[in-house]
Amino acid sequence: MQVEKKILIIDDETDLCLLLKDYFIRKHYNVFVSHSLEEGEKILDDIHPDVLFLDNNLPDGLGWNNAPKIAKTYPSTYIVLISAFHPETPDMPTNARYKILEKPISLWDLDSQLAVF
Repeated sequence: MQVEKKILIIDDETDLCLLLKDYFIRKHYNVFVSHSLEEGEKILDDIHPDVLFLDNNLPDGLGWNNAPKIAKTYPSTYIVLISAFHPETPDMPTNARYKILEKPISLWDLDSQLAVF
């Protein structure tokens, strides 16, 4: 029996989270959602996801500022940085596994990411 990969989505846009969650569940992923950075970091520590979708503008901080630390702490986690506002790309570690997706995110974008992880 194949173990489902775990995806964590940290984004304050409820509708986007619901759409992503539904999409990935249909693709047989185990999906967790957080609408704040603080809660998302707790879930991250608990589940060690295979993939993290991380928004930048969150109610309690800038998610992308934490991406380098997350990449160092969880080097096997593939990080998908998402934002609609074109922020400056964080200074990621050289071995970091990450990609930037611009909102709005299309199903084609998601399918192309599935091929990576």
